[in-house]
Amino acid sequence: MFREYDFRRLDIFLIIVIIGLSIIGIFAIKSATMSNIHGGTDLFVKKQIIGLVSGFIIMIIVTLIDYRFISKFYWPIYLLGIVLLLAVLFFGKPVNGATRWINIGGFTLQSSEFFKIFLIIFLAKFIDKYKEKVNKPLFLLVTIGLTVIPVFLILKQPNLSTSLVIIAILGITLFVSGLSYKYIIGTIVILIPCLIIGFWYIQQPNQQLLEEYQVKRIMTAIYPENATTSEKFQTNNSIQAIGSGKLFGKGLYQGKLNQYNYLPEPQTDFIYSIVGEEFGFVGCSTILTLMLVLIMRCLWISKDTKDLAATIMVIGFVTIISSQTFINIGVVTGILPNTGIPLPFISYGLSSLWSNMIGAGLVLNISMQRKAIYY
Repeated sequence: MFREYDFRRLDIFLIIVIIGLSIIGIFAIKSATMSNIHGGTDLFVKKQIIGLVSGFIIMIIVTLIDYRFISKFYWPIYLLGIVLLLAVLFFGKPVNGATRWINIGGFTLQSSEFFKIFLIIFLAKFIDKYKEKVNKPLFLLVTIGLTVIPVFLILKQPNLSTSLVIIAILGITLFVSGLSYKYIIGTIVILIPCLIIGFWYIQQPNQQLLEEYQVKRIMTAIYPENATTSEKFQTNNSIQAIGSGKLFGKGLYQGKLNQYNYLPEPQTDFIYSIVGEEFGFVGCSTILTLMLVLIMRCLWISKDTKDLAATIMVIGFVTIISSQTFINIGVVTGILPNTGIPLPFISYGLSSLWSNMIGAGLVLNISMQRKAIYY
């Protein structure tokens, strides 16, 4: 198993960046859960620390298992993901109007978080196995169909943001695999009028495409001047929290907007607002810099990978980190409609943390099997 490993190429710097982001997240979660709404509990922090330690162990285990061996089970991995998504629909635990979690062995897991990693592994092996057919219409239809199935199941939860991340993974994966530009241009030509028609349709009475609250969030983001105070409550308070932090912030555990419960779900979806209020522009910039370093480090590894499957795994992980970071921060700064998606390695949530650690383990595994590199 280790004959092709070069442990000198284990990317220690990448590990340090991931741990750094996770530690920042723990401090932010601690601050977010000190308010009276959470009863000043440290339960969230304890769980996140346990998640970080166990996640780090999972990452090391995945690092030591050849990614090619893991990818041999690409069909069972894909089917396991589908089963978990179906389990959510039938046995899921509803929270805040959405059913995205299931209880397994005393743990509450979010299946869609793990499916993103499962899909990367599946697409990596599936496309690599049939790479000579990547521009064949039938192969593309099958690949898209296999992705549409989980997208449909995730939309039923409902979870629009994660569905968009899944679609982004598919799109970037096909592009990296050498998809012809005629398909790319054709997709853009078709997609633009579809989006225009879709935007018109969701504004019609009795439309069936999106939930009513999802439509309200989209319209609030596009036409904030027409939204009510309650509809803009989350976004306005989030922007105010970030702005009030100014350059260096109010200090650790000194965020007043959070303590007075003006920030909804501060430990998950709006964790970036906590950082902005307490650590200011410097704290926010630090997170963005670390995310950028993580992404660039992964891209550096991908350019020296040995095969297409490895490239897809690394780029797929980059797609998850970059798209979720963009969506999460876009929401808390009012650029995008309000939607629930965690900030990688920082937001509270064991499912998100563990799945990202698995993805990082795959990247680290691939980094030790790269071709010779000359710096």
